[in-house]
Amino acid sequence: MSGAAPSRQLALPLPVAAGFDLGDLLEDASNAAALAWLRRPPAWPGGRLALYGPAATGKTHMLRGLAAARAWPAIDGLLLRGLPEPADGAGLVVDDADCAPEEEALLHLLNLCAERGQAVLLAGREAPARWPVALPDLRSRLRAMTAVAVRPPGDALLAALLRRHFLLRQLRVDRALQDWLLTRLPREAAAMAEAAARLDRAALAAGGRVTRALARAALAELPGFGDAAEDDDSMADREAGWPEAPTLL
Repeated sequence: MSGAAPSRQLALPLPVAAGFDLGDLLEDASNAAALAWLRRPPAWPGGRLALYGPAATGKTHMLRGLAAARAWPAIDGLLLRGLPEPADGAGLVVDDADCAPEEEALLHLLNLCAERGQAVLLAGREAPARWPVALPDLRSRLRAMTAVAVRPPGDALLAALLRRHFLLRQLRVDRALQDWLLTRLPREAAAMAEAAARLDRAALAAGGRVTRALARAALAELPGFGDAAEDDDSMADREAGWPEAPTLL
């Protein structure tokens, strides 16, 4: 964030796109606290809530899902400049709020929402109290905000997400191969979706089923994908047990 003088450029709202549905989120220990807060905006202290955690933990899905469910405007923090005037409503969400290029714009937005009685949901990598802001008024508002951590997904959640993406694409992948994939894919929810998409395209192009050879070729360029230390042959000969699936929100 910087303390540059505010311009009159307005922040652009993000369209509320189909595909960000709170009902699609799977719950486990990594996100249970955040989802519990999202179910009850009227209980947010002062009408404010912040979600924080590493990238690819589902924060954007949560924000955009809540925005879609409640018809709240959604704003990209990277576009927060000037004196934004979001649409009236019961609340709004700001993704990547910790990346706002102008602190005055975020402060103006929080003050405006307070005047209107609008709830505000922010997301960032760190809790707002740790954001390196220079404006004292903004710093005090951020420090007073309730913040909830979203942790990296656990093994059960990643396995359930991978299964779900395969089912949505009607892609048959045996469980032993799914286990093999899970030991090699990045431990991120987004990686499960991307892997399923690449495997789907590869299987259609090859006109056959998903095999380990096809998966290795299709995912070779996926950032973070790599062979695990475990011997491939021994892995192929056994079918690992599955962790208990998370519950639907």
